[in-house]
Amino acid sequence: MNVKRIRTIGLVAVAAIVLAACGNLKNSSFGSTSSSTTTTGTKTTTTTGTADSEFYQGVIKNGRYRTSKSRGVVVSQNDNVMNLKSFESGLLDVSKKVFPTSKYVFQEGQYLSSSTVENWLGRKSSSNSEGLNPENNGKKDPNTRNPIYLQQLEEQDYMVQNGSKLSLGGVTIGLGMNSVDYYTKVEYGATYETDISTTELTAQGKKMANTVLQRLRQRSALKNVPIVLALYKQSSNDSLVGGDMIAYAVSKNGSTSISNWTSLNWKNYVFPATSESKNSGANSNDESDFSQFKSHVQNFFPNLSGVTANAHYKDKSLSKLSVNITTKFYSETEIISFTQYLATAAKRYLPSGVPVEITVKSANGDIQSFLARTAKGSSYYTHVFSDQGDD
Repeated sequence: MNVKRIRTIGLVAVAAIVLAACGNLKNSSFGSTSSSTTTTGTKTTTTTGTADSEFYQGVIKNGRYRTSKSRGVVVSQNDNVMNLKSFESGLLDVSKKVFPTSKYVFQEGQYLSSSTVENWLGRKSSSNSEGLNPENNGKKDPNTRNPIYLQQLEEQDYMVQNGSKLSLGGVTIGLGMNSVDYYTKVEYGATYETDISTTELTAQGKKMANTVLQRLRQRSALKNVPIVLALYKQSSNDSLVGGDMIAYAVSKNGSTSISNWTSLNWKNYVFPATSESKNSGANSNDESDFSQFKSHVQNFFPNLSGVTANAHYKDKSLSKLSVNITTKFYSETEIISFTQYLATAAKRYLPSGVPVEITVKSANGDIQSFLARTAKGSSYYTHVFSDQGDD
């Protein structure tokens, strides 16, 4: 089994989620414009500041954003990048239930190194006693082999301000569990699949979470802080959306085991539905609204390769809509006109009361324009990307 570091798209994705709208340092109680900045010798710790209470402030140390020590380490079988984005944003949403943005500052994981995470993601063996995945039983049949259950593991730290200092207030650990384990019977051979039921991956995830908790408690810095353990069900490689957060638990007062878990009814769907992606849990009105939007957009600009959306649901209610549009045209004037039309059509047809993001890309993947609206907003922010510079 190979463990690898995935591309930097994860860092970009989570930075955008955590630090969105964080340019206003004047709103930070611990930002660089605040007198509460921590200075020890020549070392200075500040925060990014925030312009929106929905987002965490991030930690800046010595003038640089504090990056994770282990982000991007995953087992190599699953190649759906949507899982990474969905996993990290889901972890943030779970963390907000325990560590509110008004009281905590976000810090990328600092306690689990890349080598530690690599060992934990590996199979248990004579050379890796810390492996959380079961040892290889030597079988190749999909139904009798021991699959890789744990695909990725993510650490997020949450800091609190004590006077002029930041100290650790809690930690969230996410366990990304495979719903499908991909494997080969011989090196470079054909790929086979072992399907893993939600019941099985949940049971395995809870067992692994308790092992992780016990290991974390052995570290002096993590001995007594609250620790959130969250389980994420990864989608398959051919899925057009990421997976789902399925459960979380909170360990307080230094406890080393968890028995009480809170189930999460969070789902991701793709609009319009495909034969592989059934939307039986999505609201039909939401899908109908998107269909009207898509129809009008395609009638207005026929040179489109595709109009799809990722719909995020919590407890059967739409919580966010991410629309993706691929164009066949490259004229800047066309993009400007199209973006203006999108802002009008989205306001008219797409569901209100939820955040909406619309990304327009060319056929080769270049982002041409972007539109966004907050849950409370009525109008869309728009931006057209140009290669011509600022004239």
